[in-house]
Amino acid sequence: MPEADELDDEEEMPLSLRLSIADTLTLGNATCGFMAVYFTTTGILIPHLTGSQETGMARHSAATAVILMLCAAVFDLFDGLVARKLRSSPMGAELDNLSDLISFGLAPAYFVLVYGMVADDAHQRVAAVGAIVVLLAVVLRLARFSCVTVKDGTFQGMPSPFGALTVVSIVLLELPFVATLMAIIGTAWLMVSRVEYPKPRGRLAVAMLAWIVTSMALLAAWAFDAPGGQLLLQTGCALQLVTGAVMPLFATARRVNNFRDNRREARAAQLP
Repeated sequence: MPEADELDDEEEMPLSLRLSIADTLTLGNATCGFMAVYFTTTGILIPHLTGSQETGMARHSAATAVILMLCAAVFDLFDGLVARKLRSSPMGAELDNLSDLISFGLAPAYFVLVYGMVADDAHQRVAAVGAIVVLLAVVLRLARFSCVTVKDGTFQGMPSPFGALTVVSIVLLELPFVATLMAIIGTAWLMVSRVEYPKPRGRLAVAMLAWIVTSMALLAAWAFDAPGGQLLLQTGCALQLVTGAVMPLFATARRVNNFRDNRREARAAQLP
């Protein structure tokens, strides 16, 4: 039968041909996360363990690792948009979660761990605890995201890409170790909390993309030791933290506006 033959051909189709455009973007997300771990290892950890005094290389590698996490966030932003516009494969959701775990769970957690090793040998174990907290927070968040249905237009808890970028921003601010650790744990808590964050759609998505590009420029200025690069980087990191604290207000404002619109429509329907 022709239909049966077509089904058999579809089942035997190579996996690579079944990947949608959104899936390809998702794999780009995972690749960026893995390469962020690579640059953190080769450019920061290994020179530290071998006693290298080359600070420029460490700065370049740190900037490259964070830029790769930002690129992963761009891939994550666009794969969702493309999946909604075009057809997504059945394994798209699973690919997305696995890629997010690499880029926004493993990569920032490893960045925190290496930071603790480089900053002070006495803080290695405590930094390891902070890294584990970040990783587990992302694991729990992604698992909950797969199981729980939330209100349309909002996330429950800080999105993992935003949480990852907030964590590395805290590290790059070079605050006292205890303050850094507490801020990292606080960010991890926000990721698994019930605080509502708006989904990046429409103008908010454009604003997020513009902010990511700006962050890349700030990191590049810092990496190449441009005049005022350190100040620009710290300003950008501080703004990242402030944005993370303020973003739930957008979700609240959106909910209030929807409530007002519904009341207005209900009153209009009651009029003769």
